[in-house]
Parts: sequence; structure tokens; C-alpha cells
Amino acid sequence: MRETLWGYHADLGVTLFLLVLLRGVWGLWNLSNRPTEAGPMGCAAKVGHAGLYTLMVIVPVLKIIGSAGGTRGFSYLGLQIFPARDVAIAWTKTILEWHGTFGWILTALVLGHICAAIIWHHLIKRDDVLKRMA
Repeated sequence: MRETLWGYHADLGVTLFLLVLLRGVWGLWNLSNRPTEAGPMGCAAKVGHAGLYTLMVIVPVLKIIGSAGGTRGFSYLGLQIFPARDVAIAWTKTILEWHGTFGWILTALVLGHICAAIIWHHLIKRDDVLKRMA
């Protein structure tokens, strides 16, 4: 299954990255319309969302930078963005390792966010936040 999905990884990642940028602009444009939560949970929500958005930008940027100096090149939807190099630029290997590490951290945060939203908003507060999100 991993091998089947791996071929879509870069295209899906770049597409999600572009959607995150679009969503970020939309969110900043509508910042005054965002619902607020007071107290410790409000603070946790702000920190959690900031972490999610930060990693949703950093993870693909690391991949793009790392690929620019890598031996595999980089393409998006069949369009060559960076050609493959004969020899990788040494520091870009480290950048690509960070991409993997931060990608797994992002995965854990997303799963935690989903669980927290279900537990807090659906089971404890019983509000309509999940309906609005859907």
C-alpha cells in the first residue's frame, strides 16, 4: 500500500500546501469573524492551531528546498520543477530529513487535533463546532 500511495505523495503534498496557503489568506482576511474560546482551552486552541498551520507550511517548504538540491529532482503534476542533480548538495540532505521528521510530528498533531475536537466539542461541550467544520 505504501508503494502505491508513495507515487502520489509529492503531488498531494504540494496541492495541500497550496490549499493551506489559500486557507491561511482566507483565515487572516476573516480573522475578526473567528469564534473565540476563553480560558485554558482557548489558549490551547490558539497554540494548537498555530502549531498546525506552522507545520503545514514548514513541512512542504522543507521538501521543496531539499528537492532543489537533491538527486531525484522534483515535479508537480508531471511538470518538472527542479531537475535531478548528479550530486546532491550536502545540506539539502539534512533539510529532507527534517521534512520527514516534521511530517510525522504534523501527522501526530493532526490526529491529536481531530481527537481533541471530537472529545471537547462533541462529547463535552456538545456544541455545533464539528458541524460547522464539516
